Amino acid sequence: MNNKQSIETLKGIGEKTAKLFEKIGVKTVDDLLHYYPKGYDAYTEPCAIGELKEEEIGAVDGYLKTGATSRHFGGLSITSAAISDMTGKLKLVWYHMPYLKNTLKADSHYIFRGKVVKKKTGLTMEQPQMYKPEAYEELLSKMQPVYGQTKGLGNKSIVSAMEQALNVRVMERDYLPASLRKKHELAEYNFAIEHIHFPQDETDLLFARKRLVYDEFFLFLLGVRRLKEKRQDLQSAFCMREGTLCKKLEEELPYNLTGAQKRALEEVYSDLESGAVMNRLIQGDVGSGKTIIAVLALLRAAENGCQGALMVPTEVLARQHFESVTELFERHGINKNVILVTGSMTAKEKRIAYEKIASHDADIVIGTHALIQEKVVYDKLALVITDEQHRFGVSQREMLGSKGNQPHVLVMSATPIPRTLAIIIYGDLDISVIDELPANRLPIKNCVVDTGYRKNAYNFIKKEVANGRQAYVICPMVEESEMIDAENVLDYTKILRENLPEIRVEYLHGKMKPKEKNAIMEAFASGEIQVLVSTTVVEVGVNVPNATVMMIENAERFGLAQLHQLRGRVGRGKEQSYCIMVNASGDKGKNARLEVLNKSNDGFFIASEDLRLRGPGDIFGLRQSGDLEFKIADIYTDAVTLKQVSEDVDALLSEDENLEREEHAELKRRLENYLELSYNKLNL
Repeated sequence: MNNKQSIETLKGIGEKTAKLFEKIGVKTVDDLLHYYPKGYDAYTEPCAIGELKEEEIGAVDGYLKTGATSRHFGGLSITSAAISDMTGKLKLVWYHMPYLKNTLKADSHYIFRGKVVKKKTGLTMEQPQMYKPEAYEELLSKMQPVYGQTKGLGNKSIVSAMEQALNVRVMERDYLPASLRKKHELAEYNFAIEHIHFPQDETDLLFARKRLVYDEFFLFLLGVRRLKEKRQDLQSAFCMREGTLCKKLEEELPYNLTGAQKRALEEVYSDLESGAVMNRLIQGDVGSGKTIIAVLALLRAAENGCQGALMVPTEVLARQHFESVTELFERHGINKNVILVTGSMTAKEKRIAYEKIASHDADIVIGTHALIQEKVVYDKLALVITDEQHRFGVSQREMLGSKGNQPHVLVMSATPIPRTLAIIIYGDLDISVIDELPANRLPIKNCVVDTGYRKNAYNFIKKEVANGRQAYVICPMVEESEMIDAENVLDYTKILRENLPEIRVEYLHGKMKPKEKNAIMEAFASGEIQVLVSTTVVEVGVNVPNATVMMIENAERFGLAQLHQLRGRVGRGKEQSYCIMVNASGDKGKNARLEVLNKSNDGFFIASEDLRLRGPGDIFGLRQSGDLEFKIADIYTDAVTLKQVSEDVDALLSEDENLEREEHAELKRRLENYLELSYNKLNL
């Protein structure tokens, strides 16, 4: 028995349930053990009815004076009961649970726990769970894990499978050097895995999380350092001199490059001429004009008789780039061939594209990670550019570099990471920063509102659509969760369709099949869909200049840097754009935090504020950001740990550069497994 066994070996998981687990990325016991909770539900002492807070989960200790009653209303079965104490009355309501009438008899004693809402008849607790006092006593102070779910697979099923997985797992040898564990007071690895899922209390959770965050950063940075060593002092076979086409195109552009764009472009050109292999990151805020730098660099490669490739995270964005570059070259009389390569192309289309690349009929190739499939053979690949770099990671950076005879590598990111952290994360790269926005961009108008503003927001969206514009609505969840109270894409789409019947409203989320996602993004980009309800999957991957409204539900659940990224989906055209952030928590302190976005459109300032304002408490909310390859670590919340790990990795490699010492054998094995897993994620 080992941890790579299928989860079907666990009790109660047959073929059908295994397919549901596969939807959340879990195929093996090991996958399940590393499927970390999104949050935790802490059971607290029951309180008096008068102390219950609206829109929050609470627990009360009560005796039923009379039994429960059941009735039917419009096809809905409603069971209700009532309890009272010296401080007030509380109505208890269950839907589609008529059998409870036989359980809830007069004088029965339970702890009732659920969400409290205020109705015309007074305080009501909907769908409360019921516990005998002695059973609830056992749950007190325990933290119950809350996992990301999918339709048909609820939290209870995942918790049950997790308990089994922890019982049958094979314990792993701890690979971290004992000196590092002692220095940072890090938990033993197997202890951390168990207690991240079932912590006894908050202290226990923080202890487990600290170790797993350290691990993620440690393996990631070891991979980055390995890349750096491979690339350092590499001489390039491609020395690209200045030609006439790049200069012509730059002079004929209908706008002037900003000072920051010119500085970044000069740094790129200097690298391409240097004789050494370029490994550079261009970090620029949303809308700062990174793409034109990429196009000019690709054109210089083509002008020097070489090939250049641009890899982006989605097919829709790849197609948009392909069309805009083709049109730009035609308009300015530049005779260079640009072709597109994506995963959804037919076998015939791919074969023709591969032939053009191999015969050098293609000067510039634009596509998704289909560009690094084995079948793609380049003739003279001299420059590789990846857009939205944080969506790829160490393995892709390495694989792209291996596609030609050590091509120049340029990576771009719109994720505003403070420079001190960027230097650590992109340790294998030189960094250029574009910190100016083009002069013709209208600043986005922002507002932070509560849930009472929704009707106004819907009317505003309706007005913008009537003027020919489009809107995004972002929800933190795909579908309703039994444990987390937050807006979800599927239900919200229904609500919007009811409120905006004349408007085409569609949804988008990461669990959809790639073809479905592409079709929706294409339809939104072309204007067929007026309102797109989505998770943060739209944070990158589509450019819709006609979209002028970004409405973000449960904005308090996102990090500021991620909110800024989402806001950057609008404000890309000539029309005034708006960002509406809905704080559903009722917490004024969270409003103050969101006000940072009201005051500034500068992503780097916002990222620094995000770093300053976030605290350990944020880990109990939804996952804050999807950057890089981390499942549990967060570069903002865990910035101090990231810096510590960077120093530890440097010290370790200075003593044992190739991890050849006997005490590092397990670490070397784990690093190789980590990198292999990263490759496998590419489906190559």
